[in-house]
Amino acid sequence: MGGAPERARRQGTALAFLGVLAFSGSFPGTVYAMEGFNPWLVATGRATIAGVIAMACLKAANRPLLPPRHLWPAYALISLGVVFGFPVFSGLALDLGASTAHAAVVTALLPAATAACAVVRAGERPRPLFWVACTAGAIAITTFTLTQHQGTASWPDLLLAGALVSAAIGYTEGGRLSRQTPGWQVISHALVFSLPLTVPVTAALALTTPMTFTPQAISGFAYVAVISMFLGFFPWYEGLARGGIARAGQTQLTQPLLTLVWAWFLMGERFGLATVVAALAVLVCVAITQRART
Repeated sequence: MGGAPERARRQGTALAFLGVLAFSGSFPGTVYAMEGFNPWLVATGRATIAGVIAMACLKAANRPLLPPRHLWPAYALISLGVVFGFPVFSGLALDLGASTAHAAVVTALLPAATAACAVVRAGERPRPLFWVACTAGAIAITTFTLTQHQGTASWPDLLLAGALVSAAIGYTEGGRLSRQTPGWQVISHALVFSLPLTVPVTAALALTTPMTFTPQAISGFAYVAVISMFLGFFPWYEGLARGGIARAGQTQLTQPLLTLVWAWFLMGERFGLATVVAALAVLVCVAITQRART
């Protein structure tokens, strides 16, 4: 008794981590894309490309392109959160000078924000131990990142805070809907739902802003459009639905460190012993949150 629910939670955690792994390359991909394209174009263009792919997938699966009308308010929240809010705010922050590592601070705080949204919107009630571990993990990774990069409050920080709130709302709402609808359909519906706005804005920006088609810019744009904006949400939303939004969402505590690995591998940034210590601290906190039942 209880074995099946626990197995489902573990599967949810594993799926959520796959989503985090996909999202961890978003900031480096955005930086690469902005080397050849306007940050606003990157933010809306990635949603347009992903929306067209989503439309094709829904048609191929013989699914309706739009969700039921009574769910439109929920899908509007998802769109505002992850289709518009997070890409726009994070892209502008990076364009204004926030480094990839500094932007990773946002993902350190996302699990706590997502858990708070899960309490409000999804009716989840994590135990006190969960909140203690969640807070400790967020403090550990935030302290590590700020210490490594001398982070100070600035306009980029305010934009990153906007990205944080946007993502938490979009993740919670998508995870809640994924309890009844497959995760891939949830993000697909949200992207198609947004096309009436993303298509004309993308077209206008493409006609009025300079573009440089370098291999690096194109590959970065392709990554954030296909992986970050679409495919990464398949396991992510499914994982939140199976493992619990608050609990499975704690896998995001590993995302800043994964992002730093990508920054080292792709951009040549170097990290020392502090990275290993922070990684171990975060992994311990994640393990504790997975033990703390909702």
